[in-house]
Amino acid sequence: MDETAEFDKQETIDAIENSLRIMGHKTEPIGNAFQLIEAIAAGRRWDIVFNIAEGLYGDGRESVVPAILDQYKIPYVFSGPVIMGLSLNKHLAKLVVSAAGVPVSPGLLIGELKDLDKCKLIYPLFVKPVSEGTGKGITEKSLVTSPGELRKIVDWILREFNQPALVEEYLPGREFTIGIVGSNEDALTIGGMEVICAENLPYSVEVKENYQNYCSYKPLDSDIEDECKKVALGAWKALSAVDAGRIDLKADRNGKICFIEANPLAGLNPVHSDLPILARMYGIEYQALMEIIMKSALKRIKD
Repeated sequence: MDETAEFDKQETIDAIENSLRIMGHKTEPIGNAFQLIEAIAAGRRWDIVFNIAEGLYGDGRESVVPAILDQYKIPYVFSGPVIMGLSLNKHLAKLVVSAAGVPVSPGLLIGELKDLDKCKLIYPLFVKPVSEGTGKGITEKSLVTSPGELRKIVDWILREFNQPALVEEYLPGREFTIGIVGSNEDALTIGGMEVICAENLPYSVEVKENYQNYCSYKPLDSDIEDECKKVALGAWKALSAVDAGRIDLKADRNGKICFIEANPLAGLNPVHSDLPILARMYGIEYQALMEIIMKSALKRIKD
């Protein structure tokens, strides 16, 4: 298992820092959560922290940095610890989003193999770790058509990732990701794109990192755009996410758009990350996207 698959490369950090400097901000790299703690203990403070820390251990790993910053009343960009933890746990996120009336695929959380006896879902099913990102734990074996296949992939996830498996009725329709900026009633969609991969090819770590070889992206078709944006915005507001991120969607067997997962800490590599890619499709270049994100954060903090 690649524990660092979600970590940002230096080129992403450099792009973010360069963008902030263009805006006139003075920047200072902090590093990881341990370095943040050391810096705060040494008395260093900042007007605002641009948080992109994914963390490393546990299902609260994306919550660590915002939680530390909250304790010292240091403002930061992007969502707080509760929202980060909730969104990372795909099962809990679905419960919250579904309670707000947003469509989701029926699913079941499997914490141990005997829980499979409770599974009454309709095959085919899709199985993934409950608290991973960047396609980690998703392989060609994630799509299962029988109880035997289901048991094998669940057993592998329980052992390999040391966390429950999320089992869902497979959504066979088109797949989309929607970019959202802003907070609360100021939140709005900036565009979206359809993810078109080879038939039955899972959107895994390898596929995401080499998407040019496996997938194609295109702007939302007019016949589906309004529904995608409505579902995505409904999910974003239900989770109370802020500043910017992505909502992933997929159509069910009847063509209805369903929420898959939320990404309140979306990647910001100017070339390879989905949010900058889809923003460019709608005329929003990387610098402009970064300025929108900072404007949202500064307004939220001021309010």
